[in-house]
Amino acid sequence: MTEAVPVVSVIMPVYNCEAYLREAMESVLHQSFENWELIIVDDYSTDRSLAIAESFSDERIRLFRHESNCGAAAARNTALEHARGRFVAFMDSDDAWLNRKLESQLAYMREQNAGMCFTAYETIEADGSHRNYVKVPSRIDYKGFLKNTITCSHTIMFDLDIVKIDWLIAPAYRGYDFPEDLATWLQVLKRGVVGIGFNEVLAKNRKHGKSRSSQKHKAVKRTWNQYRKGEGLNVLYSSYCLFWQLTHAVLKRL
Repeated sequence: MTEAVPVVSVIMPVYNCEAYLREAMESVLHQSFENWELIIVDDYSTDRSLAIAESFSDERIRLFRHESNCGAAAARNTALEHARGRFVAFMDSDDAWLNRKLESQLAYMREQNAGMCFTAYETIEADGSHRNYVKVPSRIDYKGFLKNTITCSHTIMFDLDIVKIDWLIAPAYRGYDFPEDLATWLQVLKRGVVGIGFNEVLAKNRKHGKSRSSQKHKAVKRTWNQYRKGEGLNVLYSSYCLFWQLTHAVLKRL
């Protein structure tokens, strides 16, 4: 008997996220659209994350483990190597989806013939309480994304029949620190792909002290590195883009 090929491959890197992992996994399990696979790559966690992931018995969950800590981008790359779906959705182990996320986003992507789609989302605190909602534009291209990283990774979905994702770019490949998610999405958009925004809240982005994005000064430095070293932008244009990135970051909190 031939094993059914999933429509959506959900990519989830995990590292020391025992406090939130169960909720993240359950939000995938409770999706109204059921033809998916969840590919979890434990990046050598030292807490109970691996045990929590192993406690789920759903056959759609595929679990892999790194033998050393390699970083989130490398974990996502490992998951991508094993992905079988036409559509790839990214999920972080401290975030959550609403139960209609896959169904609604897939329908919208097919309607728009979109190769890359991102949705609106709710920002929540560490304890799950509401902070704010973040709306998204209907379209964004490479130059627009340089000035406004409007999406969170866990809202993005790609149709691999339309858009090619080579790999997620990891800092280890370049020897300096930069935001690997931003670098990867820019790599896709630079090819002329236009990201399509679906302005419906379908996900929750958790902010807590351990998240990489919570270290604001380091986050700004990483973004600057991406502009200057990754994209090869001059100082003036890099400063212009960074100004708008910071402005939009403030607006997202309102």
